[in-house]
Amino acid sequence: MFRQLDYQDRVFATLDSYLDILADKKRQADGAAALAAKPEHAHLNLHVPDFTAAAWEEMKTAGKLPPSRAAIPFSPRRDGCDRPTPNVVLKVPTGGGKTYLAVRAVPKILGRYLGRRTGFALWIVPNDAIYTQTLKNLNNRRHPYRIALDRAAGGRALIMEKTDRLDAHAAEETLCVMLLMLQSANRETQETLRMFRDRGDVHGFIPPEGALEAHRALREQTPNLDARDGTSPTCKDSLGNALRIIRPIVVLDEGHRAMSELAFHTLYGFNPCFVLELTATPKDIQPRGGKSPRQGRAANVLVEVAGKELDREGMIKMPLNLDPRPGKDWKNTLAAALERLRGLDGDARRYRANSGRAIRPMMLIQAERTGADQRGGGHIHADDVRDWLLTVGFTAAEIAIKTAEQNDLDKPENQDLLSPFNRVRVIITKQALQEGWDCPFAYVLCALAAATNLGALTQLVGRILRQPFAAKTGVAGLDECYVVAHHADTAKVIEAIKNGLERDGLGDLSLQIEQGDGGAGVARPVQRRAEFAKTEIYLPQVMLAGKDGARALDYETDVVAEIDWRGFDPAAIADRIPQNARSAEYQLHRIEFGDDGGPVVGRPRKGDRQTSVFDPVYAARMISDLAPNPFVAWSIVGRFSRRLRERGFDDAKLGEVGGLMVESLRNGLNAARDEMAEALFKRDVAAGRIQFRLRVDGGNWRMPRASETTQAVGARQLIRYDGLAIQKSLFAPVYEEDMNEAERDVAVYLDGEAALSWWHRNVARAQYGLQGWRKARIYPDFIFAVRGDGESRRITILETKGDQLDNLDTAYKRELLSFLSDAFRRDDYIPAGQLELVRRDGDATQAALILMSEWKAKLPGCLAQT
Repeated sequence: MFRQLDYQDRVFATLDSYLDILADKKRQADGAAALAAKPEHAHLNLHVPDFTAAAWEEMKTAGKLPPSRAAIPFSPRRDGCDRPTPNVVLKVPTGGGKTYLAVRAVPKILGRYLGRRTGFALWIVPNDAIYTQTLKNLNNRRHPYRIALDRAAGGRALIMEKTDRLDAHAAEETLCVMLLMLQSANRETQETLRMFRDRGDVHGFIPPEGALEAHRALREQTPNLDARDGTSPTCKDSLGNALRIIRPIVVLDEGHRAMSELAFHTLYGFNPCFVLELTATPKDIQPRGGKSPRQGRAANVLVEVAGKELDREGMIKMPLNLDPRPGKDWKNTLAAALERLRGLDGDARRYRANSGRAIRPMMLIQAERTGADQRGGGHIHADDVRDWLLTVGFTAAEIAIKTAEQNDLDKPENQDLLSPFNRVRVIITKQALQEGWDCPFAYVLCALAAATNLGALTQLVGRILRQPFAAKTGVAGLDECYVVAHHADTAKVIEAIKNGLERDGLGDLSLQIEQGDGGAGVARPVQRRAEFAKTEIYLPQVMLAGKDGARALDYETDVVAEIDWRGFDPAAIADRIPQNARSAEYQLHRIEFGDDGGPVVGRPRKGDRQTSVFDPVYAARMISDLAPNPFVAWSIVGRFSRRLRERGFDDAKLGEVGGLMVESLRNGLNAARDEMAEALFKRDVAAGRIQFRLRVDGGNWRMPRASETTQAVGARQLIRYDGLAIQKSLFAPVYEEDMNEAERDVAVYLDGEAALSWWHRNVARAQYGLQGWRKARIYPDFIFAVRGDGESRRITILETKGDQLDNLDTAYKRELLSFLSDAFRRDDYIPAGQLELVRRDGDATQAALILMSEWKAKLPGCLAQT
């Protein structure tokens, strides 16, 4: 049985007080209504008070409502028959046991307000995940939720689904709890729903079909019952009608999800006798004008549970440790997160040996992309993460992907994540675990998409906060949680997490997505201008030439695979690790609750560090993607650790800075790989094995007949300096929002040049790209043609991403493009610094390669050439 916590005692005490007052006000209102209904009192115009408003006002006067809601007035609710309906909201953060509060609250509502032990509760949840989880727990007679219901109903609790048989006797003699997803009834056309159709297994609520008087009397008592057809006086034998007659207690889980007008009217159309909402984020709806004004509705928050109360009771893992990782190599970040997970595994094994309780620490990984057609293009894809985990020692059974397209958690062997036989240790997602997912074994969140999706990071933080067994273990590592963020601004990440904890009841929220007009955001084709519709345009690609012809250069196969790591000496990398190197613990930002209940950011205490041992096998696995041969990787790690020992690093010191060693080694190997790849690339260009020229045997890049835009038809088009629309773009129309400000400046400049024939905005990662000695391809932003002598054309490729000349990425682009130009100077067939391109119609064109950082100085001169 769940232990009763202080804040839960406070919730129940407040609810008891409210229900007692509500029952008293209801009796008074019923008495006034009885008097007003007598014909002899008609001339008195007796007023029947809204007992729900009166009860709320008395609670407010007594100071029993949350102080934070003092300025928000009571918001009345009325059912489908226009009767006052009590409605209260329990604001409880993630991990606070909302379901337990609900199963204890339903018997209280029955007893203190309705004066009986049996009745009907309609339990509405927002999604399938919460539905499945709640149904499983309520059906389990050994689970504390079911035990609480059985105890309150004298063992006569009945758990139902909407498809189950229902009769009036069961609804009266037992405590029925029917689970329902809001979407099941929340539709525009209710006639299409089974619960609003005639059914043969709903008995005792609707009179026989021929008893017309009984049907009329029933309709007078409950006017919103559905008739069999538009003219018939008889009512349907439907579940919807049965619920309207029963007048159930409604438990609305995640109440902030049912805020639309349709959801609101559907919910209260069931004629509930009481509505209990549970949410971490109550919402107030403001009224709006127009032809169909929406009525404002405030959340009637009866109790507000603060995060510090959960922390004090040991319900959540706090402090939260944030480890922001700089650099662009996401694998370094993931390696650091795995190092954290390994440490927790050791803590869990020791805890189990001492307590007999098994904890299997798990890691959630937030990827940038998950779609089947979204892999590549420089984004961190879920499949890339999985493949890397497999190379460093994880098995396929230990990795689960949870996305809109793939749900490994639905596999039979993965459904019970708390089972000692479950093998899942890592779950890869984007933001699919925001709501309705509950596994207290989740300890580490590796946010590989923190820089691009802070909102999803805030939502996923809540998934690692629940404490196993809802109690502290006494082991520091197992009583805290960890966020390792990749390539993100530390201040922004801290602020996002703090805002999520403060605003959202420890972050148990999902993003609200408002649908637009359906025009913007959907890719659609943009055709070429008529004068260029039949023009064939070809550009050269970086090719690997061989005796069987040429093909596009593949970075992994043709560059990286050629690197020989045998004999590599990591001494220089080891020498860069300072003697006073500290454990990664010193880099953590700890977020915990202060005395005022708000999050406080600090550093770990000195005594918080855990003793560990350097594991060379693990280190070798961590570099296996850089040095694929396991024997070579092992020898590199061996030479690396020996060099550190020569410098005075003993076993204790190596164990303390093990994570730093792996990170430093990976960084050093990354740099060495780039140097060796550059040397190999330049060697092969000089030898003619790698070529960059337009080939008569094919293999060239062909300009497409259509481009794409996500802008709606009628969106604002790009305008030239003279106020006219763009005239020389290869594709038309051109929309402002398809470019950033700098790109718009270049486009407008180009369009105004008389010597220019056409220009094209190259869509990054979707059209023309250049492969070099690094994995990331260069995608020039503009391609344009300048008139030459006679019928010739010169094509220029313009890269617009090089504004910061000290940026390493910009330096690489400049080096690659400059090297390609220099290489062509050694070819007598091609003019120095240029490429000769041959179109199908025989006209020759030329191309020069320049960077955006130079466009204002060099572009005018390039355009002036003839």
